[in-house]
Amino acid sequence: MANKEIIATEKAPQAIGTYSQAVKVDNTVYLSGQIPLVPATMQMVSEDFKEQVVQVFENMKAVCQAAGGDLQDIVKLNIFMTDLSNFATVNEVMATYFEQPYPARAALGVRALPKGSQVEMDGVMVL
Repeated sequence: MANKEIIATEKAPQAIGTYSQAVKVDNTVYLSGQIPLVPATMQMVSEDFKEQVVQVFENMKAVCQAAGGDLQDIVKLNIFMTDLSNFATVNEVMATYFEQPYPARAALGVRALPKGSQVEMDGVMVL
């Protein structure tokens, strides 16, 4: 049986459904989707797309750190956007949070996201 640990931190939004912020199995951490909620208020950071992307990365960073790693340890990142024309902004913000080599990544356009968010991300981190 694998060594399974539930990761939780108050520095990221609390789960708003039947899921954990992350699950660590041996040296791999599976990060649940993060939307741009401010952890202290559980409200959307703003309607500005760039600010939403920054908040999502801050939320993901907090969960990564709670699991004993950092964003740079993410090996696979999934990005969901309600408007793919914002892709350049995602790349711009991502470049401030990651150094090469970058993680593998998928970016998908979706019809809607929880709480009216314009962006959501999840990923896999290896420690």
